[in-house]
Amino acid sequence: MPHYSGPLLTRPLGEALTAARDAGAGTWAGSLDLGRTSGEALLHADAWEWRGQRYPWPGKLKDRTIHYWDGDEFAAVSRYSGALIKLVPTEWGAPTFEIDGIKMLPTAKASPIEDARRKVALVQPQGKIVLDTCGGLGYFAACCLEAGAAQILSFEKNEDVLWLRTINPWSPDPEAPASDGRLQLTHGDVTQAIAQITDASVDALLHDPPRFGIAGELYSQVFYDQLARVLRRGGRLFHYTGSPNTLTSGRNVPREVATRLEKSGFKVELALDGVLGMKR
Repeated sequence: MPHYSGPLLTRPLGEALTAARDAGAGTWAGSLDLGRTSGEALLHADAWEWRGQRYPWPGKLKDRTIHYWDGDEFAAVSRYSGALIKLVPTEWGAPTFEIDGIKMLPTAKASPIEDARRKVALVQPQGKIVLDTCGGLGYFAACCLEAGAAQILSFEKNEDVLWLRTINPWSPDPEAPASDGRLQLTHGDVTQAIAQITDASVDALLHDPPRFGIAGELYSQVFYDQLARVLRRGGRLFHYTGSPNTLTSGRNVPREVATRLEKSGFKVELALDGVLGMKR
């Protein structure tokens, strides 16, 4: 899908633009792509202009919401098809996303890009073929590209999440020159697609599944056996688990994951907020 290139507004940004107009300024300088770049908007009484295109002044914008120009108005970057999926701004620029109000990426202490960069570094992707099982907004893939991966095979099951990626300027575009043909993004269920991946054809693995209650099949012994099958001997895996409260859930998910991965042939250790494994 083509990527959006228009302005992205949050409520504070909309208020800053209108405040500059009301103060009599003819221009406003800042970022209208979530901190990726900076530029200058021209302010007129009846409209404002950015990158050569005119836009009407936005009405009241929603809190904790990113808005994009849909051709008629500044609409929220959200969709509902069984669950509400929404792109959510962060103080770091790079957004997170929510499904029915549940945040999908950790953002409290660091940018989701920096968080992804630390995790990607654990699998040492430079020059390697990397399997990215649950692509999400593509931050793992972006960091693999940055680190010099030879090829990234990325899967994302949710069509609405793929749409969010086309709006989010921090999500890597497989068709962009910067990707250099190294990112292969597939709309599909990795639990089914992995059967078509050749044995020992992947050098490194990144597994960032939704929580267990949403997608238990991505934590199953059967799926972990498939991950072991496609990963070469000595290859590294990082499996994000988060840190669910053991007292309230009654489960130690990281330890359960580590136990299953060991059964599949991985040497494992707890690392960051997940499990690091090496194929024996």
